[in-house]
Amino acid sequence: MTTKYKTQLIDYLSGFVTENRLEKFNTVIKSRTKHITIVLEDIYQPHNASAVLRSCDCTGIQDIHIIENGNTYQVNPDVALGSSKWVSLFKYNSTENNTLSCIQHLKKQGYRIVATTPHKNDCLLDDLPLEQKTALFFGTELDGISADVLEHADGFVNIPMQGFTESYNISVSAAICLYTLTQRLRKLDINWQLNDEEVTDIKLQWLKNTIRDAALIEKEFQKKFK
Repeated sequence: MTTKYKTQLIDYLSGFVTENRLEKFNTVIKSRTKHITIVLEDIYQPHNASAVLRSCDCTGIQDIHIIENGNTYQVNPDVALGSSKWVSLFKYNSTENNTLSCIQHLKKQGYRIVATTPHKNDCLLDDLPLEQKTALFFGTELDGISADVLEHADGFVNIPMQGFTESYNISVSAAICLYTLTQRLRKLDINWQLNDEEVTDIKLQWLKNTIRDAALIEKEFQKKFK
């Protein structure tokens, strides 16, 4: 799909949504980022998985990477509140070691792998370096981060707690991390926003997710495209 095709298709599909919706797209996408991404490893409680999607959308995180080893990632629409339409999900479930496949993929894209778990070399959220693209890994509700993530992590971040309970719920942990880190990120003098190609791809996907019978409408557009 060429850039010309995508651009003209966006213009065509824009005629099927309201001006207010288009303005909302243009406003929201300015705050979207792939500089920070989230990785969920084997989450099995649907309400937790769905709450993380909602937090990603609210804080401007575009990409969520899903590792499915023993558990299939399920979205609860009552919790997600439509957020799955606005974020990009990438699943890893077809290799012998899905966790390692995800880590290798992200490292090739220039991401620093950060495990959200207490560790002897950990740091606090306020001290986590953000100049390099960062992938935050969250483990299962019961067992936490896997040994594979711990072995290949480039850094560790710890959320301090003042009570008796040993850990936050995973959806709460993700929300705390995302809010804190995105607030910091937007104050840094680095290029954290989406590039032109990413903006085009995401706007197109948003339109397709919004418009009823978008696939049929695109077929009509293809007849006119030059």
